[in-house]
Amino acid sequence: FNNSLNIPLPAGTNSEEYFNAFNRVLERLVRYKPDFLLFSAGFDAHKDDPLAQFELSSRDFYEITKRTLIATNKFTNGKVVSILEGGYDLNALAESANEHVNALLEFC
Repeated sequence: FNNSLNIPLPAGTNSEEYFNAFNRVLERLVRYKPDFLLFSAGFDAHKDDPLAQFELSSRDFYEITKRTLIATNKFTNGKVVSILEGGYDLNALAESANEHVNALLEFC
């Protein structure tokens, strides 16, 4: 099984464009049927972050997490590890991490 998937997105990618691409990731995850998830929880795609130059909102990180958990829960049975990776605007990082954790808590 090919377990590598690269989906290059240009600077300025907005939420709709991001989620259109993210649906391909979820489809691939479902085909892979993971036993557990490792979230590399980076938030540098936030619109206020200086690094990735994407246009995601804090709430989008809730959606990313929630959609991933919904798509894979039948395989993972709630086995999830999340590791904070990055985000360079402290307010955006705090808001986005909070949204991510809220989505995780819904599955506890």
